[in-house]
Amino acid sequence: MIITKTPFRISFFGGGTDYPEWYQSHGGEVISTTINKYVYISVRKLPNFFDHKYRIVYSKDELVKSLSEIKHKPVREILKYFKIKKGLEIHYDSDLPARSGVGSSSAFVVGLLHSMMAMKKLNVNKNILAKKSIFLETKVLKETVGSQDQVACAYGGFNNIKFMRSGKFNVRNIDLSIYKKKQLEDNLFLVFSKIQRTAEIVAKSFVNNLTDIKYKEMQNIKKILIEAKHNLKNNNINNFGELLHESWLLKKNLSNRISNNQLDDLYNHAIDGGATGGKLLGAGGGGFFVFYVKKQNHKKFLNKMKKTITIPFKFENGGSQIVANTY
Repeated sequence: MIITKTPFRISFFGGGTDYPEWYQSHGGEVISTTINKYVYISVRKLPNFFDHKYRIVYSKDELVKSLSEIKHKPVREILKYFKIKKGLEIHYDSDLPARSGVGSSSAFVVGLLHSMMAMKKLNVNKNILAKKSIFLETKVLKETVGSQDQVACAYGGFNNIKFMRSGKFNVRNIDLSIYKKKQLEDNLFLVFSKIQRTAEIVAKSFVNNLTDIKYKEMQNIKKILIEAKHNLKNNNINNFGELLHESWLLKKNLSNRISNNQLDDLYNHAIDGGATGGKLLGAGGGGFFVFYVKKQNHKKFLNKMKKTITIPFKFENGGSQIVANTY
C-alpha cells in the first residue's frame, strides 16, 4: 500500500496571473501558502479474487471491471495515462470539502500522481511532481485551471511563485521572521461560505478575456502583489488585510460569477466584525474566504462570525509526501 498526504493551499496575491492564457503572454506571479489541512490518498493492489478489478472510494464507492467504466475522471484518466492494468483499490479522504477554493482538485491530482510514480518506482521530486501535475490537468484532463495550485501543493511552504512566458516556473520561500510569520498565521481566518462550486465553470467565464477586456484589472492585481512582496521582504504585515481587500475588489471585476449577494453579505459581515480585508479563495463563486484580523479584534470577529464555520489552521512546509509505502 502507498499513502500520500498532500496539503491544501491559500492564495493571497496574484491569482489569475497563473493561468497559462495570461502568463504565456505576460508572465505571472503569486504569493501563497500551504496549510496543515490535507488530501490523503491510499493505493493498494487489489487481489484477483474479487468480481471487480478497480475500487475507487470517495464520496461514492465505485466497483468496476475496466478503466473506461470509472466515473471519477481524474482517477480514470491518470490510470489510463500510466497504463495501469493490474487491479487497484484507491481511497480518497480529505480534511476540507471539495470544490471550496483551497486547491482540492490539484491536491488530489498531485497526491494521486505521487502515488502512481511511487508505485511505478519512477524518479520523483517536487519539481517533477509540479510539472507533471500541470501537464495532467491541462493536457490530459483538459481542465481550465491555473498553474499555482499544482506547484504549491507539490512544494509546500509560504512562497512567491513566478511563471515565465516559456511555461517554466520559479519557487522562492518568503523569509519572514519567525515572530512575524506566527503573527500573520494567527491573524488569518478561514471562513466557509457553505457554497460549493466547480472552479472550471467560474474560470471559463473570465480566462479568455484576461489579455484584452480585463487587461487593466490584471495589471492592478500585479501591482498589489508587488507591494505585498515588498512589504513581506521588509518583514512588514501591517497592511496585509487592506491589500487582500483591494485584491478582492479587483478579482470581482473579472466576472459576475466570482461573487453574488450571499457572498458579498458574508464578506461585509466579516468586515463589520473587525477584519481589515479578505478574499474568496480559488476561482470564486463559493468555497472559503480568508480574512485578516488584527489581534485586538479576534474576539469581536469570532463572536460576529459564530454562526459560520470558521476553520483554524497553521502554515505547513512539507508539500506532498509519501507517508507509507509497502509496495
